[in-house]
Amino acid sequence: MIISYLRTLLPSAVRKLIRSDKLTIKNTSGMSEGFKQANVIILHKSLADDFERFCHANEGPLPLLYRSKPGEWKCPNLGADSDIRTDCLQYRKYENGLCTGILTSLKEYSEQLKDMVTFYLGCSFTFEKAIQKAGIPVRNVEQKCNVSMYKTALPCHNSEHFNCNLVVSMRPIPKDSLEMVVQTTYPMKESHGAPVHLGNPGLLGIKDLSKVDYGDEVQAHPEDVPVFWACGVTGVEAISNCKSPLAFTHAPGCMFITDLKDKNAAVDYGKEIPEVYCISQNPLHYSITSATAVNKIRRLEEIIGVDPGNRGVKHLYQQGELLKACLSISHARSVLITTGFPTHFNYEPPDENDGPPGAFAVAAMLKALGKDVAIVTDQRAINLNEKIIKEAVKQGILKTPVPVISYHSDSADSALHFLCEDGNPEKPKFNHLLAIERAGMAADGNYYNARKVNMKHLVDPIDELFVAARSIPGITSTGIGDGGNELGMGKVKEAVKKYIKNGDIIACDIEADFAITAGVSNWGGYAVACALYILNTCEVHDRYLRKAIGFSRLSEKASWASALPSVLKEEKLLDILRQHEIRSGVTASLEMEVDGLPFYDTHSLIIEKLLQETVK
Repeated sequence: MIISYLRTLLPSAVRKLIRSDKLTIKNTSGMSEGFKQANVIILHKSLADDFERFCHANEGPLPLLYRSKPGEWKCPNLGADSDIRTDCLQYRKYENGLCTGILTSLKEYSEQLKDMVTFYLGCSFTFEKAIQKAGIPVRNVEQKCNVSMYKTALPCHNSEHFNCNLVVSMRPIPKDSLEMVVQTTYPMKESHGAPVHLGNPGLLGIKDLSKVDYGDEVQAHPEDVPVFWACGVTGVEAISNCKSPLAFTHAPGCMFITDLKDKNAAVDYGKEIPEVYCISQNPLHYSITSATAVNKIRRLEEIIGVDPGNRGVKHLYQQGELLKACLSISHARSVLITTGFPTHFNYEPPDENDGPPGAFAVAAMLKALGKDVAIVTDQRAINLNEKIIKEAVKQGILKTPVPVISYHSDSADSALHFLCEDGNPEKPKFNHLLAIERAGMAADGNYYNARKVNMKHLVDPIDELFVAARSIPGITSTGIGDGGNELGMGKVKEAVKKYIKNGDIIACDIEADFAITAGVSNWGGYAVACALYILNTCEVHDRYLRKAIGFSRLSEKASWASALPSVLKEEKLLDILRQHEIRSGVTASLEMEVDGLPFYDTHSLIIEKLLQETVK
């Protein structure tokens, strides 16, 4: 009954009740609905400038509403007739970094407070009513308890005196309401804004949701997904780590209730409406990007989906695979790329020139984004690939070399040991595997070109890595192909069997998590590079990637743009491949063509269209 009553009271009335010390409620969740609540940090004036810098560097957990003057107990900007010494349900006292007391009033410290500055920081309790208005249950309100809060393994951006890991609040949200909860909270930047993680808590370094660091354990319903917001208790951790002689904070969940109405409930997205996509089931992981970025990437998918060879490729197309694959790759720290299709078994080398250009385009963008990249290929092709990469660096196609490695299948757990440190599936070396125009194993264990010729004697069993990856949490995979006999295209093998010539024999049996279909596989690689650029220059996705801590990386946009594929780069690379007698896939020609299609006015036009869509 008392909770319902407090929901409708004006903030000034609630503050008076708190000041009277008559409330027995343990937290302010749900009080004065529609008004902003604030986390409170009180520290010595000598640290105030540095703490403000710390807040600006980590605006997700620490959105600064107001910084007081030294000794300023009242805050008319946030609440009429307010007094920070008495208007929080509970406070914590810190001495030299240790919590030495839980207080209901700071009046006895009035003399010390004359030399102290109060920081009022936005709080996620503010947006709970907006979530409920959107028809989404808020489990902690339903269960009449405090929200769950956890320390993560993610370091905030440090300042001179302040450093700590991010603290997050967690609310279980029904799976079919994830996008709505993101869109509801995204505009509410002063109340932490959109979530910083949706899915498995282990990806944040949280081992057990039942062991909360602050607040209460909130019970999830069967179809709920854990959703995490940056939390103002991050400031409490920073104060503790600072070890200043004296500091005060609100007790977690016991906020200062302001007179500021939550105007953001009206929701003005501007041009950036966030959308949510599941990018992994093991572990469960969702990603966020803007509708603008999604539409651009869908257009890229359409551009590469044409079928100039009339081979039936359009029947293999699955909308959204490029987007989900690139969202997954965008979250990866380390990516392993494989390519190589030895269709020309009567020539030396036997490989075709579809595949390496697309692989190099992806590698160039990944390296520009700061990710670790390696290429795994057949032992017979190691030296050849190293020579090509060396020349590609020399001609500016790649800025730095990409390591080339091989895989040997010596035992049943060879793939596990190759993919994970010491064969430990909890320590993957790579987060994503990408195959582009890589010969894929058919159902009978052989490897076929489009004409049903078996090339098994020229192919190392790199497929085993993709098979093993499907049972290793934290590794996802993508296959890029243009005929269905490429590694990873097992995801669309039924369509390959039905619509592709000789498909019943040549169809790859090995699935990747995502299957990108293109008229020519190189185009798929170009599109991945372009889509990664689009995602990483999207403010919505950038914020989600960095968990709303630190600074935006959008200032690196020019460097990323220089890593995009271009007609000139691809022309140079094809010429390098020709010099090494790597031939066109269909004709075995050493002319400027790929898959029998001329580079100029076919491949060059696709590249130009992709770039136009990417940078417009």
